[in-house]
Amino acid sequence: MEKLIQRVQYANSLLCVGLDPVGDDAQVARRLAEVIDQTHDYAAAFKPNLAFFLSREDGVKLLRETVQRIPESIPVILDGKFGDIANTADHYARFAYDIIGADGVTVNPYMGDDAILPFALPGKMVFVLAKTSNKPAHSLQDVALTRGGSLSDCAARVARKLDEEHGGGIGLVVGATNAEAVGRMRAISPKQWFLVPGVGAQGGDLQATLRAGLRPDGSGLLINTSRALWQAADAAAAARELVEQINQFRPVTV
Repeated sequence: MEKLIQRVQYANSLLCVGLDPVGDDAQVARRLAEVIDQTHDYAAAFKPNLAFFLSREDGVKLLRETVQRIPESIPVILDGKFGDIANTADHYARFAYDIIGADGVTVNPYMGDDAILPFALPGKMVFVLAKTSNKPAHSLQDVALTRGGSLSDCAARVARKLDEEHGGGIGLVVGATNAEAVGRMRAISPKQWFLVPGVGAQGGDLQATLRAGLRPDGSGLLINTSRALWQAADAAAAARELVEQINQFRPVTV
């Protein structure tokens, strides 16, 4: 997480720029370059969504080129929501880190520690799906457990335990569409970083999310925005405005 922390402090930003490219291949390659070049001054991290690249004939090549365009000082989180047993997860990790050059990934913890630990390598970040931003109610995540709490609470506790055992680098994915859940996740995981999708097109409440999820030091959240920046006539202005909105509610800024 050191690279992320340094970047957050340097840029005074909690903005994660999501890259979910839509359009024909020529248009997408051009727009990806524009969004990266226009937003990197304001980005704490970039998050390319793997599915939006794999659906293209030369998607892996485009993804590698995209990551290479991002300044080295800015962490790249590959949003693949990987989730398989250890032997297979090892190969996914090699793809994400060695082939693509990502600094971190998102992981589905349904198959247990085996799905998480192969990605928790030195110098890498893992964000474990806990409470996601999709609607309506989650038939799995909201299941109540006999020992108390929900399945999403259990995922957060598992991630916290692994983070403590492995010296950091493991955070959570927590959607902004449910501020109450963000607060509950923060109570369970007071020290970990959260990757937070759902602000913008999905209707998440930015102010409520920040109040519920920020750590006392004014950090601990990466607020992801994708469509709002991709569709903006001036991506730099849109990114700058969002960073300013976020920083209004941070108790501590650089």
